[in-house]
Amino acid sequence: MSLFAMGFLLVILQPSTGQFPRACANTPSLLRKECCPTWDGDGSPCGEFSGRGFCENILLSQAPLGPQFPFSGVDDREDWPSVFYNRTCQCNGNFMGFNCGECKFGFTGPRCTERQVRIRRNIFQLTTREKDRFLAYLNLAKSTPSQDYVIAIGTYGQMNNGLNPMFRNINVYDLFVWMHYYASRDTLLGGSNVWRDVDFAHEAPGFLPWHRAFLLLWEREIQKITGDESFTIPYWDWRDARDCVVCTDEYMGGRHPTNPNLLSPASFFSSWQVICTRSEEYNSRQTLCNAASEGPILRNPGNNDKSRTPRLPSSAEVEFCLTLTNYESGSMDKMANFSFRNTLEGFADPRTGISNISQSGLHNALHIYMNGSMSQVQGSANDPIFVLHHAFVDSIFERWLRRHRPMLEVYPAANAPIGHNRENYMVPFIPLYRNGEFFRFSRELGYDYEYMQEP
Repeated sequence: MSLFAMGFLLVILQPSTGQFPRACANTPSLLRKECCPTWDGDGSPCGEFSGRGFCENILLSQAPLGPQFPFSGVDDREDWPSVFYNRTCQCNGNFMGFNCGECKFGFTGPRCTERQVRIRRNIFQLTTREKDRFLAYLNLAKSTPSQDYVIAIGTYGQMNNGLNPMFRNINVYDLFVWMHYYASRDTLLGGSNVWRDVDFAHEAPGFLPWHRAFLLLWEREIQKITGDESFTIPYWDWRDARDCVVCTDEYMGGRHPTNPNLLSPASFFSSWQVICTRSEEYNSRQTLCNAASEGPILRNPGNNDKSRTPRLPSSAEVEFCLTLTNYESGSMDKMANFSFRNTLEGFADPRTGISNISQSGLHNALHIYMNGSMSQVQGSANDPIFVLHHAFVDSIFERWLRRHRPMLEVYPAANAPIGHNRENYMVPFIPLYRNGEFFRFSRELGYDYEYMQEP
């Protein structure tokens, strides 16, 4: 998700990439290929004086990749984040963060030793006050510049290998929109050529761990800007819904009275501006999204192509998906059969588990049904319904983990599409997280779901 601070979006910084720490967003850091910022608590890089962490070489996975991406050395996201940095903070114990200044998910306290589990709740079970606070937090994120991160508005080559940094400020909400775009964008091959069959966050095993990390980081940023450490993302349980029941002005914005593609002017989301939605324009110019305003949120729920997505997902489809015992299978992409991941993502039929890319099921169905900003992968996080939707998708992932209790080895170590092997670092997160780190029970990461709580 991302935020949009008008005054700040026009300021170009000396930078860093992906989710680039501001402290590493400069020519010296890029030329040294080092991102080991000082922790203010003791004035040392990575909080080394306090035993929080140390600056170390990045160890990249050498496991072979699948055949889907037939290039090498053409995309900044390959072997993330080594094009930009090959030394980062490695944190000890329960410490986390680009400078080891935070606690790992699920821990709190001055030395990060206290266990903590927060509960994500159904948005319709929130009190009016809690719901209004959530909406206010979204709006605050959309208007608050990120203090810690900047975004890359050029490739490493366009930055002259670090000599000419190209970075820009961004608001907290739009930071996450930009990250979702950056992970899923096409590869720029020069001239007018692009490679579209690449995605570091979708269509492969990393889809569920990547979005799990994404939501946790988003939740953490909201907690920081609001000072509300108890905040959790609510979810929308869309099983068997007949229409978009969150699409009202009381919740995520109703329909405009005269233009069905826009939000009601009574919703403050109607004034939000989207970013990173013009993929063909970026491709033709061989450039990255620079987070400039591109117009209002578009949404026209239910007026989608019915031959592709006839309705919202059913409880029966979710239950069938949960019976699939294989997390991943076959080619480990959108053609995988009997794959829990591919069926939940929506490229396989949720009644048979057989790949059918002409249809959109489960997760994909909700995106297509919204028929607007949510329906385009790269810019889908612009619509705040994205957060509610993915929280519920994550809860289904959690139900599968609890039912089948897989070993970590179930997550593929090799031959997955680029960026999706178990030990690959997720694009574009800094600090670094491997896919396998989020293939674990949610309570170990400090959260649970209201409808899944066990005694």
